[in-house]
Amino acid sequence: MRPVSLRALHARRHWIFDMDGTLTVSMHDFDAMREALGLPAGEPILEALGRLDGTDPERARDTREALDAMELEMAHAAREQPGARALLETLLARGARIGILTRNGREIADATLAAAGLADLFEPASIVGRECAVPKPDPAGVRLLLDRWGADPDDALVVGDGRFDLEAAVAAGCPAVHFDPDGTAAWPEVAALRVGALGELL
Repeated sequence: MRPVSLRALHARRHWIFDMDGTLTVSMHDFDAMREALGLPAGEPILEALGRLDGTDPERARDTREALDAMELEMAHAAREQPGARALLETLLARGARIGILTRNGREIADATLAAAGLADLFEPASIVGRECAVPKPDPAGVRLLLDRWGADPDDALVVGDGRFDLEAAVAAGCPAVHFDPDGTAAWPEVAALRVGALGELL
């Protein structure tokens, strides 16, 4: 991915954010979650569940229910990522549209945003969870938000802390901003820009 300057990104009016680990402080220990759910180590949880649908649908249903309960409990304890509200309020004041694309379910997304004190900033139709579109890294969720906004990828960008966020952005034709508070500098081949704090996007 060709690097993009922060000045060029500020000209874009449609901003799509990942939620957990980006707008909120990450609380997910995916290795522990996989172990508790009895899923294979190292395999993304949603993809493991999708595979289980074809071999043991009843177990897949029960595992999804357990995952939802686990994620909902974490959602109620969610905290705002430092600088998230200030960034979102600044974007809205500039006339930008903001949305969320998450691999969580919509109920969990709503609970997370409420607990983190960010729910009032988002229009309901601008929050896309795993029930609404094929989950990231598929670009379907990015495209769904752009369709709802009547926006073009050339006027949008995606901010996220994980590779799936960045790959979804690139596949949809949007620049991918890697939020990298740990300084890993991972995935330079897909990130158009890397920031260590949300405040840098101001």
